[in-house]
Amino acid sequence: MFIEQAYKGNNVWWRVLITTLITTGIFILNFIVYLILSKKNIDKMYDMAKEMNKNLALILNLSIFVFLLGVLFFLVYFLHNRSILSLTTTRIKVDFKRILFSLVLIVSMSLLCFFVSYYYDGSNIIWNFRPEKFAVLFIISILLFPFQIAFEEYLFRGYLMQQIGIIAKNRWLPLVITSAFFGLFHSANPEVAEMGFSVMIFYIGTGLLLGIMTLMDEGIELALGFHLGNNLVAALLITSDFSALQTDAVFKYTEVQNSSDILWEMIVSIAITYPILLYILSKKYQWKNWREKLSGKVKEPTVKEKLFNQNIENNE
Repeated sequence: MFIEQAYKGNNVWWRVLITTLITTGIFILNFIVYLILSKKNIDKMYDMAKEMNKNLALILNLSIFVFLLGVLFFLVYFLHNRSILSLTTTRIKVDFKRILFSLVLIVSMSLLCFFVSYYYDGSNIIWNFRPEKFAVLFIISILLFPFQIAFEEYLFRGYLMQQIGIIAKNRWLPLVITSAFFGLFHSANPEVAEMGFSVMIFYIGTGLLLGIMTLMDEGIELALGFHLGNNLVAALLITSDFSALQTDAVFKYTEVQNSSDILWEMIVSIAITYPILLYILSKKYQWKNWREKLSGKVKEPTVKEKLFNQNIENNE
């Protein structure tokens, strides 16, 4: 199974510690700065960021993930002596059809929800489409967002979920911990400061969704597709002055929503949209044994099983 893939590598504690600290360092530092700085200073930082050229700011924001993804792959391959495939899936190769299906599904659902909402009340949304700027934004998004979402998925649903799983010897604890970490590492986003810490419910809930996808499907392909589709919609469809990413999207929110509206949207996304999404995926990919896959025990393969798996990989 997916978590047991970690046993294919060298998991000596100091190797795990080095990889974890190096790859999560930027998130930890960002979170510490957010806790130390006053709200006034944080607002000044956000205001300075808003004054930058939006496309340049987006490039600077996303480029770091190209480097971080390369570092994570390097450490897994050379420090842990593991293949990147073992970090990705239990299948004999990466299933790109799964990535595409998940991407198309979340984009379709997001567009449907947005336009239904816009139809009933579009008073706070304005047309923001500028062809030249949008074209540049589209190119940047297609080129760089895959690195950003790949790094987060390989880190949280891949590396950390597997390493925590073989330490805890179960599946539910890595699911909970990685989902909480995923939420906390987004806590310094501008929308959290603007709209309140309750927004974290959405991030943690999304982390749980992606974790469930990964454990039930025995790979991160569906999580990769969902995450990429979600971020592309967030960047290309609608923006706001309080978004984590300031872009030249097609639409723009003209004002901050009140807390009750935010809470309602989170409830809809987490309690309604996400279960529908999981239901569709479970039917398409015939998921079974939910209890075992989400909360069962993690067992280290026997020497015979390890040799068998190694021979299969060598033949591939």
